[in-house]
Amino acid sequence: MLYQAVICALLLCIVIPNGLFHITNRRGGAGAPKRFRRALFGNVASFFAVLLLSTAFVFANTAFAADGSGIDPSGLAFIGAALSAGLGSLGAGIATGSAASAALGAISENEAVMGKALIFVALAEGIAIYGLIIAFMILNRV
Repeated sequence: MLYQAVICALLLCIVIPNGLFHITNRRGGAGAPKRFRRALFGNVASFFAVLLLSTAFVFANTAFAADGSGIDPSGLAFIGAALSAGLGSLGAGIATGSAASAALGAISENEAVMGKALIFVALAEGIAIYGLIIAFMILNRV
């Protein structure tokens, strides 16, 4: 039940700022960059707030071993899975952005390189898939 609430909160903290940005962007006007910065700040701030609260909930009900180590491997596994999926997706987004812009420039000059350019964009997307596979492998061990 708690995990479903955390997932819903994470989805809402992504959807609500983006929805507000798109609703206000349809009105037009000169303040679009300012609205974009506000929406991006709201998105990032709410995402990390929910992430910190969910991390606190993961460690709140932890029963530690009698040896006094104080480290719960299942909680660290969840953090590791989240980091591998999140950082993999972030890296894939950065790589796809630069590869796609270069591919569009190359295609506009010579249409014969379209297949090669799309392969480089697809290779950049593979980084996110690798991060997700590692996250699933970590979660299968818990």
